[in-house]
Amino acid sequence: MTVLVVATHPDDEVLGCGGVMAHHADQGDSVHVLVVTRGIPEIFPPELIERGRDELRNAHNILGVSGVTFLDFPAPKLDLVACNDLADAIGRVINQFQPQIVYIPHRCDIHGDHQATYWATLVATRPINGCQVRRVLCYETLSETEWGPPTGDQAFIPTVFVEITESLERKLKAMACYSSQLKEPPHPRSLRSIEALARLRGGTVSLDAAEAFMLVRD
Repeated sequence: MTVLVVATHPDDEVLGCGGVMAHHADQGDSVHVLVVTRGIPEIFPPELIERGRDELRNAHNILGVSGVTFLDFPAPKLDLVACNDLADAIGRVINQFQPQIVYIPHRCDIHGDHQATYWATLVATRPINGCQVRRVLCYETLSETEWGPPTGDQAFIPTVFVEITESLERKLKAMACYSSQLKEPPHPRSLRSIEALARLRGGTVSLDAAEAFMLVRD
């Protein structure tokens, strides 16, 4: 099986589904990551961007990721990119790797870049024209998802739970590679909070640890 994880920014993929990525790799699945953006130079110096990409590669080595693709759309300015341009670029990657499962950000994350990625990926994964994608799931990104709107159908409401008891430590080690992005507790983007969420999601379905997802299409 081929799996594609669509990450708006480096580290989103590990925060959202690092345990599941390792689980897929352990099962012999081919796991690819698509990073949609590159930080704009007036906010993110080139050396910081390169450091983040080095951290990403180290994290992916721990998780068993097969490869990564960078689209280099501007962050945090995806709102200035036409949705069809973004969807077409994501669609080309999907056509290249032909994944059966695609993991994407939640549509109501507080970061507008995440929202744009969600909608564009939905367009790119439409079940037409021979698209091979059979399952689309939204992951939750600590420091983005839980700060989004908590009302109506905008909240993250998990419907799929995947056990990561055996891969939780690898998820934490992979996230530790992102030293430029990690925060100290009690910040949600801390190792303690990441583990706490995994334990909570696991306890919801009587497991030691799990990652939770919202099913979009199956």
